Amino acid sequence: MFEYHGWITVREAAADDDAEPRLRQIVDELRLRIAEIDSPYLLDLRWMNGEPFIHLGGSSNHRSSPDIVELFEHVAVAAPGSYGLLHLHDDEESGHQNEVRVLRLVRGMVTQHTEALLSPYIPTVEDAIAG
Repeated sequence: MFEYHGWITVREAAADDDAEPRLRQIVDELRLRIAEIDSPYLLDLRWMNGEPFIHLGGSSNHRSSPDIVELFEHVAVAAPGSYGLLHLHDDEESGHQNEVRVLRLVRGMVTQHTEALLSPYIPTVEDAIAG
């Protein structure tokens, strides 16, 4: 199973300046990238209170391509002032099958962490299968 839930506040730069024309161009480019993904799951880019946000979530039997993690990493490059979190659980990821992982996007960098509040997945989220 591959399950993910996340959000990104899209910003051109970490400084809170008035770069709206360039930000609108970045958002238009991200909108095209999101349309290419054509995910059946939650993948939404919208403006709220004058700022663009991406929300994403889904669950499938296996991690599939195009990879949602690649989108997260793309935003880091295209809009390095962006910040957000992507929680994921991939029971097929070698060495991390029993963890919920968090990708943290901040200042153009994506780092991976173990989500301590939901890990280990078994027994925190699910019971072990009796055998």
